[in-house]
Amino acid sequence: MQLFKERRVLTVSALTALVRGLLEENFEQVWVEGEISNLACPQSGHCYFTLKDVGAQIRCVMFRGAFRSLKFTPRDGMRILTRGRLTLFEPRGEYQLVADYLEPQGIGGLQMAFIQLKEKLAKEGLFSELHKREIPKLPRRIGVVTSPTGAAIRDILTVLNRRFTNVELLISPVRVQGDGAAREIADAIDDLNRVGNLDVMIVGRGGGSLEDLWAFNEEVVARAIHRSKVPVISAVGHEIDFTIADFVADLRAATPSAAAEIVVASKKELTAEVEALTHRLHVSQQRRLERSRALVTALSRAITDPSRFLGHLAQRVDSLDARLTREAGLILDDASERIVTLTARLSRQTPALTLKRWEERLATLSLRLDHAMTRRLAVAAESIGLATGTLNAVSPLATLSRGYSITRKLPARSVVTSSRQLAPGDRVEVSFAAGSALCTVEQAHKDSDSLTAPPRSV
Repeated sequence: MQLFKERRVLTVSALTALVRGLLEENFEQVWVEGEISNLACPQSGHCYFTLKDVGAQIRCVMFRGAFRSLKFTPRDGMRILTRGRLTLFEPRGEYQLVADYLEPQGIGGLQMAFIQLKEKLAKEGLFSELHKREIPKLPRRIGVVTSPTGAAIRDILTVLNRRFTNVELLISPVRVQGDGAAREIADAIDDLNRVGNLDVMIVGRGGGSLEDLWAFNEEVVARAIHRSKVPVISAVGHEIDFTIADFVADLRAATPSAAAEIVVASKKELTAEVEALTHRLHVSQQRRLERSRALVTALSRAITDPSRFLGHLAQRVDSLDARLTREAGLILDDASERIVTLTARLSRQTPALTLKRWEERLATLSLRLDHAMTRRLAVAAESIGLATGTLNAVSPLATLSRGYSITRKLPARSVVTSSRQLAPGDRVEVSFAAGSALCTVEQAHKDSDSLTAPPRSV
């Protein structure tokens, strides 16, 4: 305070450092209640947010180490109670609260974490009844995941020895509270699955506070139970304690002792049940035997004398035999008649007979052909004679025989029909009825002169 009475000029950095020292010295630990806003959690792992109420707000930071220890996830709008120390962020000249603890207002941090994880796993379907497996009624080998020194394993062993000593127990010892306990429990569940031949598994511990039971509220345990191939019975704390493991498990037992009661039936009870079933089976067999005897008696009365029945059958056989003989004779007679008929038809259709009929028809046709050819030849000869006479009447040879000749002009041998076709010196061939002659034309006269000028040569 002395600094503000004297005139002493400070730099901004010096003044800021002075204020920071005063804050850190006088507000080393404070509790502040307010509403979270502007929450930001970057990859660095630190968490930044503003804590505010109706009249003011303060910047807050929660560094990675403290933030990882939170069991719940802070959200905008959540009212919280926080513990921290005041400091001043010198680059911006802002004072801020460095928080090392957060607690949801009105509800504890563990309870908030429980609620948040339960909502998350429920949305993923880990609590669905569809995933629940049936607990075997009489398991032969049971796995137990619990502390080897806790009350839970003693209770389980006591109950199993009392109810059924023949069952085989495989214990996977783990820590059931404290840091790393959840990881050990999850690994033990996985290990028992790898061992194989287990019919059922009990995962649990005795009673305790919420913090003591917290390992069974961890997500890693829930997912190990969910992926277990062996049915899991959750037995954590007392009847009033509910954990996330209870919701994921195939069956929840109120206590470890209750789990042991559930997982095996009492040997005495089983023996009594077997005896009861044996008695029921014996009674049922007796009743069925009596009914069968009564049925046999009734059937025996209904059956007549076998010899009489056989006599009826023999008579029926004889009747059927006679009928068979008669029917067979009729069938044979019909067949014989049909064979005779077919034989007669076949004899009329023999190839020799058919060939003979065709030979006779061929002879008749040949005779008719000869007669027709004779008549046609006579008619043709007569026609030829008439045609020959007609041709002889108009034949040039007949004309030549009557003294006429045919003159052809050489060398073309064209027939000369007029003296106008000839000139003196032309050579001609004159054909007669018998023979021909070559001639030279000395003169060619007109048609009017041909009658007065005698030919000089031929």
